[in-house]
Amino acid sequence: MALTDQQTMRRVLRREIAGTIGLLTDEHDFSAMRRYRSFVFDDHTTYLQQVEALLKTRAAQGGHTTLALFDPEDYAAFCAETGLDPEASASRARFTAQLAATGPTVPYDGRPLTTLLPDLVDEAVRQATWEYATILLTRLGPCATCGEDIGRAAFTRASDLVVRILDTAPPGDRHLVCSVSAPAETLVAVLHADQGITELDEAEALEFTSVLALGLATKSHGGLVMRVSSPGTADRVHGWRLRGGDLVPLSAAEVFDAYCTDAESGDIISPEPDVDYCAPPDLGQEDTPPEHRH
Repeated sequence: MALTDQQTMRRVLRREIAGTIGLLTDEHDFSAMRRYRSFVFDDHTTYLQQVEALLKTRAAQGGHTTLALFDPEDYAAFCAETGLDPEASASRARFTAQLAATGPTVPYDGRPLTTLLPDLVDEAVRQATWEYATILLTRLGPCATCGEDIGRAAFTRASDLVVRILDTAPPGDRHLVCSVSAPAETLVAVLHADQGITELDEAEALEFTSVLALGLATKSHGGLVMRVSSPGTADRVHGWRLRGGDLVPLSAAEVFDAYCTDAESGDIISPEPDVDYCAPPDLGQEDTPPEHRH
């Protein structure tokens, strides 16, 4: 009886343990892991099927599992830095545990992997964008004139602008996209703000604000577009241009041109039905005076 009780308690405790699976999301990363003899899979499709079966089993048993993006190059570097044997499955487990604490993850919620994988990749892109923007902001250093940290001041200013954009937007679900031409590539960040919900996704808001701050601080080319959707009415699209470190509103005609022109070919694209292209609301005066906008 005591042994049975112990086994029952252990089964209960196993349901209390949260797990993380480091997932190889594409064929390239999967092929890179096959150089290790201890990695026994030889087909990516079969590998994903087995992962999904395991996820379903754990969920049926009441377990919670998180998916992390497993990068073979990062794994090799991790093993080199820590002195671990990359052939050992325990090394992969330790690397995955680190991913759970610091890397991009999504919880398994019963949806098929084909649906979850894009979410995991998007999360990884979002984190990489935020980290890159943060590094560039940090490198700007202090202002030569007043000594203020340029990156921190730009982030504060960007935060204020985002709040004012959302506060002055028409009623409805708001979808914002900010793009900034960075030194190596164009950074793009997205922010969703559903009607009636006051709390934004923290990671999403942090990435969006950082990208906007980078555009303001470096006086880079870029833009910000907001689409507002509300049941029973046409969607409204508003836009601003990043110019000289300022957010400059676009006219209705400029918004129309931006949305109805192919970015690569320059060809005219037919406007979407039930969409109004509008000048943005007046954001009012910024808290930061022009002479302090670095």
